Amino acid sequence: MKIRSIETFSGPEVAFVKVTAEDGAIGWGQVAPYHADITALVLHRQVAPWVLGCDVHCDLDDLMDLVGEREHKFPGSHLRRAMGGFDTALWDLRGRLAGKPVVELLGGKPTTLRAYASSMKRDITPADEAERFKRLRGEQGFDAFKFRVGAEVGRNADEWPGRTEEIIPTIRRALSDGVDLLADANSCYSPARAIEVGRLMEAHGMVHYEEPCPYWELEQTRQVTQALDMDVAGGEQDCEFSVWKQIIRDRTVDIVQPDVLYLGGIARSMRLASMAAAAGMPVTPHAANRSMVTIFTMHYLAAIPNAGKYLELSIEGEDYYPWERGLFLTDPYRVEDGHVRISDEPGWGIEISPEWLDKATYQSSRVDA
Repeated sequence: MKIRSIETFSGPEVAFVKVTAEDGAIGWGQVAPYHADITALVLHRQVAPWVLGCDVHCDLDDLMDLVGEREHKFPGSHLRRAMGGFDTALWDLRGRLAGKPVVELLGGKPTTLRAYASSMKRDITPADEAERFKRLRGEQGFDAFKFRVGAEVGRNADEWPGRTEEIIPTIRRALSDGVDLLADANSCYSPARAIEVGRLMEAHGMVHYEEPCPYWELEQTRQVTQALDMDVAGGEQDCEFSVWKQIIRDRTVDIVQPDVLYLGGIARSMRLASMAAAAGMPVTPHAANRSMVTIFTMHYLAAIPNAGKYLELSIEGEDYYPWERGLFLTDPYRVEDGHVRISDEPGWGIEISPEWLDKATYQSSRVDA
C-alpha cells in the first residue's frame, strides 16, 4: 500500500502534516516548530517528490537518506525539519493500521516517564524562578528542574550582570538536595567562562550543564566536558550525521541531546540512539515546547535502551508560547508525581483540533492519478 498524498496545515510557528495512503488510511505528524510555514513549503518542494508513492512499510531510515541524497545541494536544518514532518506522520499511520501506539512499533511499551520541569525564561528574576519551581514541585511533584544561565548565544554576557551567579545558589537554596538541578547556557560561553560557571554549578550539586559553548565549536565544548565532573550535554541543533559521528567519537559531551524533529524524524533519531548506545552514551532529547514534538519524544525515550534520566517538559504557558493555544482537543501532558504517561491509543494517541486546522494555511502534494 502506497502513500497517495501529503497535506500540511501551517502557521508561522506550527505546521501539522497529514499523510494518506491508497486505501484512505491517514496519519498525522508535525514539522519542527518555528518558521514552520517555510518548512512546510520545503516539505512540498523538496521532500514530497521523493516520498510520494512509497510503500507505507518501506525502510524509512533509508528513504530519509535518499531524500538527503536527492537534495544534496540543500543540506541542513530546513530539509531535516521537513523530513521529520513526513516521518512522524508515517509512523502515526503505521500505528493506526496496526492498532498499536508508535512506541510499540519501535520496540517499547506505553509507560510513565520522569519529567524535568524546563524553564525557557531568562527575563525572570532568580527569586521568581525559585518560587515557581517550589510551586510546581508542590502541585505536580517534579523532582528535577532546568533553568537558564548566561544570555542566549551571549558571547560571555549575562542576561543582566550577576544573574548567573545569583540564580545558581538561589535555586539550590529553594529546593532540597534530593532535587536534580539542570542548567542551559544556550551557546553563551567561551571555554574558560563555561568552566568557571560549571565549577559554581558543581559546588551547588547540579548534575547537567547544557550547551555551554557555541554549539558549532565542538572542541570548545569538549574542553568543558573534560574539565568538569558534572555531565555536559548538547546536540539539539545538530541535524547531520557527519557532525554526530564526531560528537560521539570525540566524546564532545557526556549526554547526547537530539531533537527528534530538528534531526529529521523518528527513524533518524533511532539510528542516532544506536550510535550513542554503542559508545555507552545516554540520550536525553531536546523537547522545548508542548507541540507534538514532546509526544514524539515520549514514545522515542520509552523505546531506546540508553534513554537518559528524564523527559524535557516545558513549564511555559501561553504568555511565552501563545501559539500553543488550542492545538489539541485534550491535554496530552498531564503531570502526576513528576511523571507523564504515554498513551496506549494507536499511533501518537493524540487528536489535533479541527478548529485550529480550519484556520491554518493549507497545501497539498499528491501522486498523479
